Amino acid sequence: MTTNRLNHIKPSSTVPMGGDTLKARALESLSADQSALEDKTPDTYSPIPVSLMELVVDESNMLKAWSKVKANKGAPGPDGITLEVFFETFRHQWPKVRQELLDGSYQPSPARRKAIPKPDGSFRNLGIPNVVDRLIQQAILQVLTPIFDPGFSESSFGFRPKRSAHGAIKQVQHHIRSGYRHCVDMDLSKFFDRVDHTVLLARVSRKVSDPRLLRLISRYLRAGVMVDFQWEPSLEGTMQGGPLSPLLANVLLDDFDKELEKRGLRFVRYADDFLVFTKTERAAQRVFESVERYLTRKLHLVVNHQKSRVCSAKGIEFLGYRFTGYGGQYDVSPKNITKFKQRIQEITRRNRGVSMASRYETLGWYLRGWCNYFSLVEIKTFYVNLDKWVRHRIRACYWKQWRKAGARARNLMKLGLSREDAVPLASSSRGPWFMSKCRSVERALTNDYLAENGLVSLYEIWQKTRS
Repeated sequence: MTTNRLNHIKPSSTVPMGGDTLKARALESLSADQSALEDKTPDTYSPIPVSLMELVVDESNMLKAWSKVKANKGAPGPDGITLEVFFETFRHQWPKVRQELLDGSYQPSPARRKAIPKPDGSFRNLGIPNVVDRLIQQAILQVLTPIFDPGFSESSFGFRPKRSAHGAIKQVQHHIRSGYRHCVDMDLSKFFDRVDHTVLLARVSRKVSDPRLLRLISRYLRAGVMVDFQWEPSLEGTMQGGPLSPLLANVLLDDFDKELEKRGLRFVRYADDFLVFTKTERAAQRVFESVERYLTRKLHLVVNHQKSRVCSAKGIEFLGYRFTGYGGQYDVSPKNITKFKQRIQEITRRNRGVSMASRYETLGWYLRGWCNYFSLVEIKTFYVNLDKWVRHRIRACYWKQWRKAGARARNLMKLGLSREDAVPLASSSRGPWFMSKCRSVERALTNDYLAENGLVSLYEIWQKTRS
């Protein structure tokens, strides 16, 4: 986007009901209805009595949506148009697209399906829409979020403004510490692939009365996907990958949240992952059965019995954390420790043929993101031990990169070892991993040297998150 502005894009002169007066009236009406929406139950919602599509295509809303889409980056959709070239193409099409959105005739394109492998061997299907449809979905999201989000449950944390996985983890800890030591750990089978469109749209229409917007959302749900250049219909589901999908998931599951609240149950939900807490195992079993009935009969969802269970809260895993005691203590789950080490091994694989600077850069991005997410774990030795292991991986990379005995001896001496220490060490037939643990190699490739060259420390990142 060369100008990063849409100011010079002229709207069509035939656009109905345009102009600043309508925008001001719609915004005023939307604001006035927000407080009333927060206190209403699902059965008493009143649709917002304004023309929401005008708010979607408003210039300031579209500019904000474009900034968000650019920041999220992402691969091109089926049309192959990338973010880098999109704006120059789109700026000429915008008046026509805007008119189609306002008169209700816009037809979304199918998304490109990408299958992501999961740890259990199955696949998660993602849908990558064309950039223009990501932009429109983001614009819709920005209008619908202030309408729906204030009424969502306080126990819902996924994909919501000013809420995060950390808030969900802390609430789980609070419930365990309050004596709720049994829980229902239920898994919804392929939730995003099995959302019933009719059930979902009925819940959207509780607060959205603009028929053009409802029709557009319905078309996005049913646009289908491209699989190996073949179009496949989407008869159910809300494909992950588009900006609108997380909000629609929360809209559907909000009734479930309200049902649990009405029964006085304690729970934590993050998107389609949730735990329901009870004080006894027998109560948890009853809750499991009643929750399953509600999800299958009311929301037409499928419970995965292989991954769902009634269990003790001690040892439960949620969002990558493991709760280890009835005091609500937590650490990183063993599964995520394994994933962490596998990723570090990929980055530091000694036959990758990349520079050390490139390794450091990739490691830095990954370690910062990983540590920021798991920064709730307050165990100093946890980060210190992982740092030691990462440094061994890096020292092994240096040893492999130096390759021959002569190069190893010269580099060791440059790093401060005496010739008497460096030559026998360089001549060793031991492998890089073994040599990376030798005290003499550690004296040459010191922690400070590695840090100066770009290796970040998990422990130091964690300390900064606490300050």
